[in-house]
Amino acid sequence: MAEKSTIARPYAQAAFDIAKTKNDLKPWSEMLQFLSAVTSDVTMVGMIQNPQFQTQDLIDAVLKIGGDRLNTDVQNFVRVVAGNKRLIVLPEIAQAFETHRANEEGTIDAQVISAFKLNAAQKKELVTALKKRLDREINLTTKIDKSLIGGSIVRAGDMVIDGSITGQLDKLGHKLGVL
Repeated sequence: MAEKSTIARPYAQAAFDIAKTKNDLKPWSEMLQFLSAVTSDVTMVGMIQNPQFQTQDLIDAVLKIGGDRLNTDVQNFVRVVAGNKRLIVLPEIAQAFETHRANEEGTIDAQVISAFKLNAAQKKELVTALKKRLDREINLTTKIDKSLIGGSIVRAGDMVIDGSITGQLDKLGHKLGVL
């Protein structure tokens, strides 16, 4: 089977085009995140991968679970995705949709992993620096990982800046031929 992200790309683009045309990006985003959670559930994955379940049974199950949370366009989208035997890639579709949405809205998700909790001033400084460097609005999330010893790792899109002490020690070890 082709890479899931490759399979998901045209579906995400189609969903994005529909949502953008109807000025419905946020609701579509929320509905696709919900569908991602549903189709990632262990029981649902088992059903999707079980050839004994007919496509219509899967569509009915997903739409029943979705209930009133899913508008008509999203319900039709589920029917198309399921009809093409692609329900298993809904998490990747949702992820690709979010990328399209972020590009449209000029935003990017950034994660800072640090050895210690960042205070408000540090977060603000990071957001300002990232906004200047990436020319986008920044949606910042933080995570604490004491194994970093000190410093932080910043991830935004495909950019990674490793300013952690652990990362610096690893680089030094490679240069010295120890690692």
